Amino acid sequence: NKPEWYLTQVLMWIGNHSKFLDDKIQPILDKAGSSVNAGLEFSRALVMLILEKLAADIPCLLYDDTLFCHLVDEVLLFERELYSVHGYLSSLPSCMHILSEESCFQRWLTVEKKFALQKMDSMLSSEAAWISQYKDITDVDEMKVPDCAETFMTLLLVITDRYKNLPTASRKLQFLGLQKELVDDFRIRLTQVMKEESRASLGFRYCAILNAVNYIATVLADWADNV
Repeated sequence: NKPEWYLTQVLMWIGNHSKFLDDKIQPILDKAGSSVNAGLEFSRALVMLILEKLAADIPCLLYDDTLFCHLVDEVLLFERELYSVHGYLSSLPSCMHILSEESCFQRWLTVEKKFALQKMDSMLSSEAAWISQYKDITDVDEMKVPDCAETFMTLLLVITDRYKNLPTASRKLQFLGLQKELVDDFRIRLTQVMKEESRASLGFRYCAILNAVNYIATVLADWADNV
């Protein structure tokens, strides 16, 4: 239940040894005419240990939503730091290969959808759902975006951020399919609320729904260039 313990430990080992590997070991390899990068080879070996640990742990966590979700969150944070801070290469083994394996991946998709739907329930039932966060700042709030629409688009963006480093396009497309389902679900929810408000088509909530639809359509159009 604490994958961050070993993930953080590995990041500390990589960080603490980098100067020694660069200053002492790499010159020896270079002198011998080797093409091996000492720092990357050290990182790769430690990541292989993590892959073994994950392969053993994941089957035990598959049906505990809380622990499984926590594991995925921690692995994604680990991967981000491994690449951005320690210069790890995408061509080397990574935790995303474990998360891409069929049983694990399908569970990840299921849990991601479950929590996204819960988030949508709470954002639409919130008292502030149809109020703009920036209603008092005229130059920021040209589109009069209600809070639920902004929160929903942030949710989609966060999901993209979580799956964008998956190693295969087919897995990314499955996540895109989930996002399309969520957009359609949100559309249905907006339609239901709109029907309740149809008698007051100039009312506050009805206008807020139209603003939400306009905002979502605009943002999706902006994302169209994002492969």
